[in-house]
Amino acid sequence: MDDDTSKKIIVFGAGGRVGRAAVAEAAARGHRVTAVVRDPARHPDLGRPGVTVARGDVTDPESVAALAAGHDAAVHASARLDVPSEEYFAATAKALLSGLTAARVGRLLTLGIATTLEDAAGARLMDAPDFPAAWRAFAQGHVVEFALLTAEAGPDLDWLMVVPPLDLDAEAEPTGGYRTAVGTVVDGPGRIAHADLALALLDEIEAPRHSRVQLAVSAAESGSPSGSGSESDSGSAPVSESAPTPVSESTLTPTPAPTPASD
Repeated sequence: MDDDTSKKIIVFGAGGRVGRAAVAEAAARGHRVTAVVRDPARHPDLGRPGVTVARGDVTDPESVAALAAGHDAAVHASARLDVPSEEYFAATAKALLSGLTAARVGRLLTLGIATTLEDAAGARLMDAPDFPAAWRAFAQGHVVEFALLTAEAGPDLDWLMVVPPLDLDAEAEPTGGYRTAVGTVVDGPGRIAHADLALALLDEIEAPRHSRVQLAVSAAESGSPSGSGSESDSGSAPVSESAPTPVSESTLTPTPAPTPASD
């Protein structure tokens, strides 16, 4: 990428799988990346040409502002499973709103969770009567985050919540593309590879197409053009899995006792 089109991108939660994929995709496209983690010593492999690893706290507006100064866009891909979900995502939303605005960063992409999306009947997946209470409590954190962004983001900070499907598969083969829908689950198999999710994130940074909504992202269908997203024709049918498949940084945990997530 030419110097006049490259961007400076800061990724909070760069030590997790989604964060790492976003860092890798941004660097591969020639952007300059600041990869923020709580403890850089735990992530010695994050550094690469074009990537600066930094210690930071995404719940602290002063830390966010100091690290984000001079950047064009931010990605928030962190989660903490040792902190109540509503508390954590409310804190990150407030810190990002304050810190990024102070740093004059114009674009924020944050990761959501598929269970907050609506199905074909217009009901959120997390509101199903048999939905596990512990998973509903985790999903509620993203609901609070979305509400805060909607209510409190000023005109100078354009934001988007990018929502992967229930099956965000670390082992899946990338397709080189993806499909999208606004506010609803994407029709078809509810899965995506981390690398394909990173494509969607970087595409929305380089050429924003959506603003201030939940953008559901799912794997491209066989034969779809690679390297670009496409709006789903229906985008409203529920995913095929009968129960959530919890995954990594910004989704649920299947373990009885939550443990700290990657930063």
